[in-house]
Amino acid sequence: MRILIADDDPQLIRAMRITLGAHGYEVVAAADGAEAIAVAAQTKPDVVLLDLGMPRLNGIEVIEALRGWTDAPIVVVSGRTGSGDKVDALDAGADDYVTKPFQIDELLARLRALARRIGSSSGDPVVSFGDVRVDLASKIVTRAGEPVHLTPTEWRMLEFLARHPGSLVTRQELMRDMWGTDQVADSGYLRLYISQLRKKLEADPARPRHLLTEQGMGYRLVVG
Repeated sequence: MRILIADDDPQLIRAMRITLGAHGYEVVAAADGAEAIAVAAQTKPDVVLLDLGMPRLNGIEVIEALRGWTDAPIVVVSGRTGSGDKVDALDAGADDYVTKPFQIDELLARLRALARRIGSSSGDPVVSFGDVRVDLASKIVTRAGEPVHLTPTEWRMLEFLARHPGSLVTRQELMRDMWGTDQVADSGYLRLYISQLRKKLEADPARPRHLLTEQGMGYRLVVG
């Protein structure tokens, strides 16, 4: 799997080249936003690891540019910890957000989960709720007949809920499915993703009828 690392910290890029290379990943790198877009166009990476605070073009601008032509998962790796930065990145099209400093085992677990998700399955059912139709085989979501764009991470969360309609899905189960381990620090990521899904799929995101939170436990998809 080819990974593009876009970061203006040469020491981090050097360390990531060594670590990810030792785990069998092919690594390409870019030191600023404009270079990241150019390298992505040339090398067609499977995953992009992206810092937000880069020269020339910032991370949000890079995400928006990449989303114009690729669905490759984009993982923001940033020292910015504010929820506003995370929401902006997810809204722009990022799939995941890892805060620096991070544990390499956690990052590797997330990359393994992404690798398992690349490709599609077949023979899966269609799940409907409200005016939303989720085709689990083709990975197409429509609302009132119109296609809805989801990031790969948003899709993974919806897919897991849709495969367990009406059932309580715990936070640990979701983290294990999405990132390959339930030991990943949640840090509010699941709440951000469910909020994004509600904005796109609920008639009234502030009063959801289908994507429900079970306080202290997890989430439930109510169909029908």
